[in-house]
Amino acid sequence: MSPAGLPADVLGPVGGRRIAAPLREQITDALRRAILEFRLAPEQRLVERELMEVSGVSRATIREVLRSLEGEGLVRIVPQRGAVVDVPGPAEAAELYEVRATLEGLAARRFVAHASPADHAALATAHQAFADVARDRPDEILDLLRAKDDFYAALLDGAGSSAIRTLLGQLQARVRLLRARSLSRPGRPAESAAELGALVAALAAGDTAAAVAVCERHIDNAAASGSAVGTG
Repeated sequence: MSPAGLPADVLGPVGGRRIAAPLREQITDALRRAILEFRLAPEQRLVERELMEVSGVSRATIREVLRSLEGEGLVRIVPQRGAVVDVPGPAEAAELYEVRATLEGLAARRFVAHASPADHAALATAHQAFADVARDRPDEILDLLRAKDDFYAALLDGAGSSAIRTLLGQLQARVRLLRARSLSRPGRPAESAAELGALVAALAAGDTAAAVAVCERHIDNAAASGSAVGTG
């Protein structure tokens, strides 16, 4: 542990030295990674003074970092306590999964109705990229999250609905933590890749009912995986 009470490697190569990217971005990325990889515990305090000691930057920079992470839903600012790592509780998680299943089912319906051949090709490419990461680097949570983000971006491009894109975007910060928790269960990345492959196949066949059913099954399985990890 560092003198700050944080994991000694919480900022990785950022702590104490400057590298190519702006330092504020480096610190934001490092803390984001630490939260999404669960090296910082839920409700753990992120004390400004301690982060200043670890990083060697000003209080103003640390506050900018924490505000940025608050906007992503990864940090919560608590009066009289300061910043803490924010993870959805069981009730909020269940609600988020329910809303996500509904919106993704709608996106699948619209994809069948509106997607072009180029959209189908882009979705298949994005799925293959996620499957490759799930096979070759299943412990790299951030790589899995980025690849899955790309898959859903392709799905939404084909769906062509700005309303669904906006609503899912508003959920993204909270869903990202749940997705990270689900994908951290051993074996879940490969299962997720298989489920998304079934979705790609149903969409390619123009089978709306099957596509919606796959979306719902995928969300149910993700919820079960996240709960299993969350309960240890």
